[in-house]
Amino acid sequence: MSGPATIDAFQAEADTRRWLERAVIGLNLCPFAKAVHVKAQIHYAVYLPADESGLMDALLAEANELAALDAAVRDTTLLIAPNTLADFLDFNDFLGRAERKLSRAGFDGVFQLASFHPQFQFSGTEPDDIENATNRAPYPTLHLLREDSVSRAVEASPEAEAIFERNIETLEALGPDGWAALDVGPGSARP
Repeated sequence: MSGPATIDAFQAEADTRRWLERAVIGLNLCPFAKAVHVKAQIHYAVYLPADESGLMDALLAEANELAALDAAVRDTTLLIAPNTLADFLDFNDFLGRAERKLSRAGFDGVFQLASFHPQFQFSGTEPDDIENATNRAPYPTLHLLREDSVSRAVEASPEAEAIFERNIETLEALGPDGWAALDVGPGSARP
């Protein structure tokens, strides 16, 4: 009996772009995403193997590459891992290790690491609570953000601290059916 189908790099990137455009930018879940998207300053990296240690190495390589480039060329990186860390608790544990590894590699204060996962669940919520959708992407995704860019964006936005609450209101108004209608899950961006 064969295992679950693996996702190829083209599909993973296409699905992630669709999610970014329809959900993150379309619903304005991150008011800072549109500018870097329009300027093509987002790098999409896809890690295909089902190997956590290799994913850690890929994350460090992406951090080094991002650090070597000017923000005007590449401001942020989405590292998509469609074939590994399918369990959210495993992903969450990996995220803690990844933050420590980035810090030990000298990126503390240089990058923030945000995370998205198809089963993302905030502490104290039920799996089906709509607010979890704010951090749900088609595949496990690690997001490297430049601290300087985040600081500038927050300073320029007087209501940055209200983003989370506004996102919850947006998703509650949208509801589960509205979220499903966005069609931003795995395999949604078909050629």
